[in-house]
Amino acid sequence: MRHFAQAAVVAASVAAVTLGSTAIAQAQDEWPPIPPYPSPSVPFDNSNFLTPENPNYWNPLVNQDRLTSPFGTSTRIVCTAFHGVLTGCWQADQYGNPHKLIRLQANVPNVSGSGLPGGGPGHFVYPGFIPGS
Repeated sequence: MRHFAQAAVVAASVAAVTLGSTAIAQAQDEWPPIPPYPSPSVPFDNSNFLTPENPNYWNPLVNQDRLTSPFGTSTRIVCTAFHGVLTGCWQADQYGNPHKLIRLQANVPNVSGSGLPGGGPGHFVYPGFIPGS
Protein backbone atom coordinates (compact mmCIF):
# COMPACT_ATOMS: atom_id res chain seq x y z
CA MET A 1 0.00 0.00 0.00
CA ARG A 2 2.85 2.38 0.86
CA HIS A 3 4.50 1.77 -2.54
CA PHE A 4 1.16 2.48 -4.26
CA ALA A 5 0.81 5.79 -2.38
CA GLN A 6 4.35 6.81 -3.36
CA ALA A 7 3.68 5.87 -6.97
CA ALA A 8 0.46 7.89 -6.92
CA VAL A 9 2.26 11.01 -5.63
CA VAL A 10 4.97 10.75 -8.28
CA ALA A 11 2.43 9.98 -11.02
CA ALA A 12 0.30 12.98 -10.03
CA SER A 13 3.31 15.30 -10.04
CA VAL A 14 4.53 13.97 -13.37
CA ALA A 15 1.05 14.12 -14.90
CA ALA A 16 0.60 17.74 -13.83
CA VAL A 17 3.85 18.72 -15.52
CA THR A 18 3.33 16.67 -18.65
CA LEU A 19 -0.28 17.66 -19.21
CA GLY A 20 0.80 21.29 -19.06
CA SER A 21 3.50 20.66 -21.64
CA THR A 22 1.95 18.40 -24.28
CA ALA A 23 2.67 21.00 -26.96
CA ILE A 24 6.31 20.93 -25.94
CA ALA A 25 6.36 17.13 -26.19
CA GLN A 26 5.48 17.31 -29.87
CA ALA A 27 8.25 19.76 -30.70
CA GLN A 28 11.57 18.48 -32.01
CA ASP A 29 14.38 19.56 -29.71
CA GLU A 30 18.10 19.70 -30.39
CA TRP A 31 21.06 18.53 -28.32
CA PRO A 32 22.57 21.37 -26.29
CA PRO A 33 25.35 23.14 -28.20
CA ILE A 34 28.96 23.12 -27.03
CA PRO A 35 29.81 26.75 -26.23
CA PRO A 36 32.40 28.28 -28.59
CA TYR A 37 34.11 29.86 -25.57
CA PRO A 38 35.43 28.49 -22.25
CA SER A 39 32.42 27.67 -20.10
CA PRO A 40 31.81 25.80 -16.83
CA SER A 41 28.60 24.40 -18.33
CA VAL A 42 29.68 22.10 -21.18
CA PRO A 43 27.22 19.35 -22.21
CA PHE A 44 28.16 15.82 -21.14
CA ASP A 45 26.67 12.32 -21.41
CA ASN A 46 25.01 11.28 -18.16
CA SER A 47 23.25 8.12 -17.03
CA ASN A 48 23.61 8.61 -13.28
CA PHE A 49 19.91 8.80 -12.42
CA LEU A 50 17.65 6.90 -10.07
CA THR A 51 14.79 5.33 -12.04
CA PRO A 52 11.56 3.75 -10.70
CA GLU A 53 13.07 0.24 -10.92
CA ASN A 54 15.64 1.23 -8.27
CA PRO A 55 14.25 1.03 -4.69
CA ASN A 56 16.22 4.18 -3.78
CA TYR A 57 14.08 6.16 -6.25
CA TRP A 58 11.20 5.78 -3.78
CA ASN A 59 13.24 6.56 -0.66
CA PRO A 60 12.50 10.17 0.38
CA LEU A 61 15.82 10.37 2.22
CA VAL A 62 17.96 9.59 -0.85
CA ASN A 63 18.94 12.86 -2.46
CA GLN A 64 20.07 11.94 -5.99
CA ASP A 65 18.89 12.97 -9.45
CA ARG A 66 15.77 11.05 -10.52
CA LEU A 67 14.49 10.24 -14.00
CA THR A 68 10.95 9.29 -14.99
CA SER A 69 11.06 8.21 -18.63
CA PRO A 70 9.69 5.42 -20.81
CA PHE A 71 13.32 4.67 -21.75
CA GLY A 72 14.88 4.70 -18.28
CA THR A 73 18.57 5.31 -18.92
CA SER A 74 18.72 3.04 -22.00
CA THR A 75 18.93 5.90 -24.52
CA ARG A 76 21.47 8.71 -24.69
CA ILE A 77 21.07 11.45 -22.06
CA VAL A 78 23.04 14.69 -22.32
CA CYS A 79 23.07 17.21 -19.47
CA THR A 80 24.54 20.56 -18.56
CA ALA A 81 25.50 21.41 -15.00
CA PHE A 82 26.92 24.20 -12.90
CA HIS A 83 28.84 23.40 -9.71
CA GLY A 84 27.59 19.83 -9.79
CA VAL A 85 23.89 20.71 -10.11
CA LEU A 86 22.19 19.64 -13.34
CA THR A 87 20.75 22.68 -15.10
CA GLY A 88 19.22 20.89 -18.08
CA CYS A 89 19.01 17.44 -19.65
CA TRP A 90 18.00 16.01 -23.04
CA GLN A 91 17.16 12.38 -23.78
CA ALA A 92 17.05 10.53 -27.09
CA ASP A 93 13.86 8.77 -28.10
CA GLN A 94 13.88 5.30 -29.67
CA TYR A 95 15.00 6.86 -32.98
CA GLY A 96 17.86 8.87 -31.48
CA ASN A 97 16.06 12.24 -31.65
CA PRO A 98 16.71 14.51 -28.64
CA HIS A 99 13.94 15.77 -26.34
CA LYS A 100 14.50 18.29 -23.54
CA LEU A 101 13.57 16.73 -20.21
CA ILE A 102 11.33 18.68 -17.86
CA ARG A 103 12.77 19.36 -14.42
CA LEU A 104 10.15 19.19 -11.69
CA GLN A 105 10.19 21.99 -9.14
CA ALA A 106 10.98 19.44 -6.42
CA ASN A 107 12.94 16.19 -6.43
CA VAL A 108 9.80 14.20 -5.60
CA PRO A 109 9.72 12.04 -3.48
CA ASN A 110 12.90 13.42 -1.83
CA VAL A 111 12.25 15.67 1.18
CA SER A 112 15.71 16.94 2.06
CA GLY A 113 17.48 18.48 -0.91
CA SER A 114 15.64 21.57 -2.13
CA GLY A 115 17.55 23.80 0.32
CA LEU A 116 20.90 22.87 -1.21
CA PRO A 117 22.74 25.33 -3.48
CA GLY A 118 21.10 25.46 -6.89
CA GLY A 119 18.20 23.40 -5.56
CA GLY A 120 20.34 20.27 -5.32
CA PRO A 121 19.60 17.11 -7.27
CA GLY A 122 16.49 17.22 -9.45
CA HIS A 123 13.73 15.04 -10.83
CA PHE A 124 13.66 15.00 -14.64
CA VAL A 125 10.67 13.80 -16.67
CA TYR A 126 10.50 12.81 -20.34
CA PRO A 127 8.04 15.25 -22.02
CA GLY A 128 4.55 13.84 -22.49
CA PHE A 129 5.26 10.67 -20.49
CA ILE A 130 2.60 9.60 -18.01
CA PRO A 131 3.67 6.57 -15.95
CA GLY A 132 1.35 3.59 -16.23
CA SER A 133 -0.14 4.68 -19.55
